[in-house]
Amino acid sequence: MRLRTGLPKSIVIFAIVILMLACSFPGANAPAADTSLEGTRIALSVQATGLANQATALAEKVLPTATQPPPDPPTQTPLPTYTPYPTPTVPPQATATNAPAATAVQPSPVPTQDVMVKIRSANILVFEDIQGYPDLDMRISKALNGLGLSGGKVVKVGDAVGDFMTNLNSGTKWDLIIIGAEARSGVRGEFWDMINEQLNHNVAVVAEVWYLDQIASGRISPVLMRCGVQFQRNWTRAPGYDIYNYSVYWLDQFNPIFSTPNVVEPLVGPTIYWMNDAGDLIKLAPGSNATLLAGISQSQKSNYGVLASCLDGRMILQTFSTHDYKQSATVALWQNYIVNSLKAHFAAAQQ
Repeated sequence: MRLRTGLPKSIVIFAIVILMLACSFPGANAPAADTSLEGTRIALSVQATGLANQATALAEKVLPTATQPPPDPPTQTPLPTYTPYPTPTVPPQATATNAPAATAVQPSPVPTQDVMVKIRSANILVFEDIQGYPDLDMRISKALNGLGLSGGKVVKVGDAVGDFMTNLNSGTKWDLIIIGAEARSGVRGEFWDMINEQLNHNVAVVAEVWYLDQIASGRISPVLMRCGVQFQRNWTRAPGYDIYNYSVYWLDQFNPIFSTPNVVEPLVGPTIYWMNDAGDLIKLAPGSNATLLAGISQSQKSNYGVLASCLDGRMILQTFSTHDYKQSATVALWQNYIVNSLKAHFAAAQQ
């Protein structure tokens, strides 16, 4: 078929040539190439965006985001060498200038003087009528001297009953009154009224009175009643007696009277031999709080006594003669009388 264009053939050929040259020119295909490359870039961008989103989602599952706090780690038991709490420290002590007033109960202060210091400073009045017998030693005075009593007022009137009366009536506050009426002189009647008055003030009293058979129903009676003891009977020695029948046995062997400050053994047998009066035997009154410390029978605890303690230990009553027995034992025993009766006195004074 022949193409009919209506144009001269040369013009048609020229137009075809121009068209072919235009198609072969490098910039002629740029729009199509650009379109193809742009599509590829967009596709890669979309793919990268998807990968990024997947990575982000994966990261959110594994790692916490900045706006979401991480979950608390599981609680673990600390190692033995690790302390999860701070070590407490002792607060500094307040100084004396800025210390607040104490509100807690404070312990009682320790006494500045122990009881032995008080005993050495005690005021003691001593009647010892053996002073009129130069052949006999003054054992009560020896006992006092051996205790080293130096701080208080120790007045020894010997056998002077007038001086004894004056001092009992004085304004001196006695801690202990000692009556060593071994010669049986003087201390009778109204003396016991004053002794009873001293007992009202918790004064300690140690009395050697081995003539109760003569005065028991007299003015000493209120003192005996107060002590809780009664006169039982006279104690005598007949010619040819066995000295061991006149031994003095401890009835309360663990009492401090026999161990403080000296350990004293029972008085087994008198050291002299003489007849007639040996002293007096006493017994506990009904309902008594007294203690028979020594007697002539180890099996009898409430009668046949010759030594008693009463009024919570503030009064000691001896009804045998000190000089009938060994000097070392009786001097040591008197020291025990003095120390323990004064202890009871000072204890009563604190109540």
